[in-house]
Amino acid sequence: MFEVLVFVYENYWRSDACPEPEQLSRKLSAHGFEAEEIRDALQWLDGLSLATQGVQLTRNDEEGSVTVAPRRAAEATMPQSPDSMRVYSQSEQEHLGAECLGFIQFLEGSNVLPCDMREIVVERAMAAPGAPVALDELKIIVLMVHWSTGIEPDALVLDELCESHEGRLAH
Repeated sequence: MFEVLVFVYENYWRSDACPEPEQLSRKLSAHGFEAEEIRDALQWLDGLSLATQGVQLTRNDEEGSVTVAPRRAAEATMPQSPDSMRVYSQSEQEHLGAECLGFIQFLEGSNVLPCDMREIVVERAMAAPGAPVALDELKIIVLMVHWSTGIEPDALVLDELCESHEGRLAH
């Protein structure tokens, strides 16, 4: 499924440029993806579309942070307090694993993943197969959430999400 998601991300830079599911399914099939992989990816993308439907993200280029605002004022909720802490359920901890939870916390601390967006990432990660979710798969999920909302991560974050750390030498 994740190979299909990467293909979609690389070939359709914005979610609004992505073809309808039937046409996308034919294109993916023509590129050699298995029917089951395509079906799983399309179901996952449908869930992503539903999760991000009422969310509008904006980037503050001065700070490099992303802010979340509901599309309609009636949907406004109280912002998360800077002193608040997200407590993960036992099933979330098991499904995401320590490495992925640490990466989510790193993204939050870097102001790349606001709390509303984090919840979409966690929800979509919980919908992904495999337990625990691999860090590379979580990075794809984060990219797809950004892709779906139309906000491209800045270059350093994009590098962190796309590059493998294997073979890197820490200084």
